[in-house]
Amino acid sequence: MIAIAGDNIISSLGFTAEECYRAVASGQSGVRLHRSFMGLPEPVMASTIDRERLADSFAALSPRPDGYTALEKAAILSVSSAAAQAQVDLADASVLFIFSSTKGNVHLLDETEAGFSRSHLYLWHTARLIAEFFGNPNAPLVVSNACISGACAQLAALRELASGAYRHAVVVGAEVLSRFIVSGFQSLKALSPEPCRPFDVARAGLNLGEAAATLIYRRVDKGAEATAGVALLQGAIRNDANHISGPSRTGEGSYLALKALLQEVAPADIAFINAHGTATAYNDSMETAAITRAGLSAAAVNSLKGYFGHTLGAAGVLESVISARALAGETALATRGFERSEAEHPLSVTDKNMHAHQACCVKMLSGFGGGNAALLFKKFKPR
Repeated sequence: MIAIAGDNIISSLGFTAEECYRAVASGQSGVRLHRSFMGLPEPVMASTIDRERLADSFAALSPRPDGYTALEKAAILSVSSAAAQAQVDLADASVLFIFSSTKGNVHLLDETEAGFSRSHLYLWHTARLIAEFFGNPNAPLVVSNACISGACAQLAALRELASGAYRHAVVVGAEVLSRFIVSGFQSLKALSPEPCRPFDVARAGLNLGEAAATLIYRRVDKGAEATAGVALLQGAIRNDANHISGPSRTGEGSYLALKALLQEVAPADIAFINAHGTATAYNDSMETAAITRAGLSAAAVNSLKGYFGHTLGAAGVLESVISARALAGETALATRGFERSEAEHPLSVTDKNMHAHQACCVKMLSGFGGGNAALLFKKFKPR
């Protein structure tokens, strides 16, 4: 078992996990209409990091702020904040860095971008820059598996810490938007011209978002569970290979991932399910089918996409941070944008913050290529 020792979020809603959680709990959204986004011809609903605040915050952290892209600055700043909370020496050899992203610095492919070498395009290079900033001697791991990357990275941390090779794992996910990313989703007709409405009958597509988020995990030895706080108990990844960009209509992979978790927990012990909930027609329908098939339709279900947008490779880490804090606070957060379910297989989607006393929560993710993941978190109360 691994427990959360520190966390952070850098996003449109704030530069700490607490700031972002309070914004979500009060119903605030960081998604805005950008009428002119990086020269693209169509307006874009998106959540973006305040670049001026990012630059100022990073300059206060580093005596040499040049040489890092916005994504690298956000990731480093996020890790630094989480480490201060966890009180962990990141230069220690018992600490492993794991970096999650789908696109990294893909914007540097644009010939109009200048000031950085092409090495910044490689995810391994970005991961190494982050780890080396803190003087960590280990080769960092890179996880890039579409939108389930953040969950995969946490499961990698679970395995590495369980092996006994490391005492702490720093899982950081980061994503910034670019013309490449936005135009790609536009070509799929997946973007909504309005704030997204997860699981709502009138949903019209997703909103994109930027974020860096960090979870620092520590290994919890047997018998010390009472000191864990919120811990990651288990996780599952199941691939359905349905289509390169379309999910299984029956939710097969997602259902199998949920079914694996139900070997560890009873449905009655689940406070809420934080779904992927992108607000696209196929994703939400697929997750509805998977949750229903798993016998979890009575559980409270929410989505955080209406607050942060879809932050791609950072989503699994960011949404785990918020979900873990909600679990500790006995709250199933509202799904911003949701009003009315479809008639077929209706779920118990939250339209307001609700009290949730149970000990566990589930985080779901799905992604291009047929990847599906589910994580199981549990809170432990001190004896």
